[in-house]
Amino acid sequence: MDQNRVYFFDTTLRDGEQTPGVSLQTPEKIEIAKGLVRLGIDVIEAGFPAASPGDFEAVQTIAREVKGATICALARANEKDVQKAIDALKDAERSRLHVFIAISELHMEYKLKMTRQEVLDKVKSVLAYAKGKVDEIEFSGEDAARSDLDFACQVFGVAIAGGATIINVPDTVGYMNPNEFGDKIRYIKEHTPGIENAIISVHCHDDLGLANANTLAAIKAGARQVEGTINGLGERLVT
Repeated sequence: MDQNRVYFFDTTLRDGEQTPGVSLQTPEKIEIAKGLVRLGIDVIEAGFPAASPGDFEAVQTIAREVKGATICALARANEKDVQKAIDALKDAERSRLHVFIAISELHMEYKLKMTRQEVLDKVKSVLAYAKGKVDEIEFSGEDAARSDLDFACQVFGVAIAGGATIINVPDTVGYMNPNEFGDKIRYIKEHTPGIENAIISVHCHDDLGLANANTLAAIKAGARQVEGTINGLGERLVT
């Protein structure tokens, strides 16, 4: 990937579908995906194959029928989810696995019930399992905006060493302001081992109405992929 351009990653078909009242059938998803290609979107996140048989089918069909963009599938950091995503993407012109795990202290303690070392070990093992089975791997540290920055850099370094070429920094609960978020991206760019071999991506939620401003601040600080949805659809309005 070119460090001198900004890539556009659209997650209308995954995060956008979590909007209350929105439920897309596979033919509708294909129509939207083809429209995104016409718009020039670089990466289309087609869904979360492990979430349901319907989501698996939709990702599989989009991967088979939609050409002209990288097709991406989301997976939690476990082998079952990852294999589902790999299977759904097998016919894609270009495939991307998007694997995530929470890295904030709050999420690790209360949601994952894992220690820092257990999270690091999980990232290492799941990327070892996935490496070579898709064209590219994106790794997200869920709730990264509220994580300890040095630990985030450590996790991202392990992910890059394991084969991830896109490192995503989500503001999962949409609480950042542009100055803070720009500083965090700058710190990650300066302190993550191997970051010169990866693209920094950002996924900003709009709870405070600052997703666009945070995204622009991140680009200024060195991010080279932005994640968003058409019309800000999403569980907490991604833009």
